Amino acid sequence: MDLDKGVVPIDLFASSVHLRRDGEIHTARRTAAPEPDGWRLTAFHAKTAADVHADQWEVHPEAEEIVSCLIGKIRLYLRPEREGEGEEEIRLTAGTAVVVPRGRWHRIELDIPSNIMVVTVPDGGRLEARV
Repeated sequence: MDLDKGVVPIDLFASSVHLRRDGEIHTARRTAAPEPDGWRLTAFHAKTAADVHADQWEVHPEAEEIVSCLIGKIRLYLRPEREGEGEEEIRLTAGTAVVVPRGRWHRIELDIPSNIMVVTVPDGGRLEARV
């Protein structure tokens, strides 16, 4: 934290919040480029399926991910680990969260427009088309 600025509010919907391994927290205007050190907290408004890339699976091989519904209602799906199994559906309402295991493919669908917050290590995260 830059002590010259003092303690000021952070707009979580416009900022990237990086929780560094050395214990420092770094905030900056949101960019797509991951910070090379530590965890990233991301909060966003989701109004459509495109906002949560509902047509794609996502995976984070380097860390677990917490997915939290701040406002609204969402469904988080876990991709089957064995052929022939169905997707696992987890319903999240305002104020609830789930921890997605490291390396587990997942995706989100909206029931209504929602505010979502996720925390993970972004290194190595990948998307794959849902077929």
